Amino acid sequence: MDRTGRLARMYRRFGEVEAAGTSPLYERVAVALSESDEALRALQAVPGRRRHPTVILAALHDLALAGRAPELAAAYAAADGDAAAGAALDTLVRMADSVASLAARRTTRSDETGHGPVLYPAVAEAARRVGAAAVGLIDVGCSAGLSLQVDRVGITYSNGQSLGDPSSPVRMTASLVGDRPLPTRSVPEVVARIGVDVDPLDVTDADDARWLRACLWPDRPERGARLEAEMTLAATAPPLLLRGDAVAMLPDAFARVPADALPVVTTTWALSQLPPEDRQRFLRRLEEAAADRPVAWVSAEGVGVAPTIPTLGDRRASGHSIIGLAVLDRSARHTEAVGRCWSRGRLLSWLAER
Repeated sequence: MDRTGRLARMYRRFGEVEAAGTSPLYERVAVALSESDEALRALQAVPGRRRHPTVILAALHDLALAGRAPELAAAYAAADGDAAAGAALDTLVRMADSVASLAARRTTRSDETGHGPVLYPAVAEAARRVGAAAVGLIDVGCSAGLSLQVDRVGITYSNGQSLGDPSSPVRMTASLVGDRPLPTRSVPEVVARIGVDVDPLDVTDADDARWLRACLWPDRPERGARLEAEMTLAATAPPLLLRGDAVAMLPDAFARVPADALPVVTTTWALSQLPPEDRQRFLRRLEEAAADRPVAWVSAEGVGVAPTIPTLGDRRASGHSIIGLAVLDRSARHTEAVGRCWSRGRLLSWLAER
């Protein structure tokens, strides 16, 4: 199959399989692009790895949000699939250079929000085990650092338990699996919020904030509302964002945490983006930092992805993730699987003893 045929097949599959039943707008748009010779020619001007539908659709959405594609913006606002398909095709062909530029320099960010229900009890547990009265949060692969506000959100679980700030404008929910309740302790004072990413996004920057919005599918208003609330909250206490290779930047991040606070590194579905040798480098950076003071690592990663975190006998690619907790102090390292979670933390099972 030639390059144009492969592109057409990829976009049709995205529409008919990945977007079907979730985003009627993107289902219609992706199929329309797959059927247009003009659109497929425009897509070939985009660097090869940046032609994926999620990237191109986000670039088109960004242009609509910026006021540069008003017909597309109106079609999205009206949830009119046919109008959206026509406007997306016109925008892609007419503004091919702008679409290609956005796709080449941006990375889609759509799964960062809503991690609080998983992170909060694990961070609190890490602090308890070390006896820490304050913590410095370091989020690896942070994107916009929204997870660094974990102590400032309000979380309600299906068993009626609540954690976090009950007065927070950001509300999160999760369902518990099994009959073991979550620990009720609170995250102690957070004295540092540090994000490390190769291309972090600043929620106080208009272009970065718009790109975060553009990565959400336009006919999922509930996700858009949650993102707006989280960005507004983060803008009131912006994290320190360190740009560069996440593993290489870790020593700098540790140095930014006050000496009397426990550094808690968090990774939420970030290590899977690294090759196995870099995951081992990541672990060595934690061990090096722990030569001077205790360090904790909270992870939510696929089974077998986080080095040294027990897999509980679960199979890789099993459809769920392991919530891991590692505490490192000089030559000692204690690692434990404190829970399992599904659907990026919307369902979780707590396993650790209270």
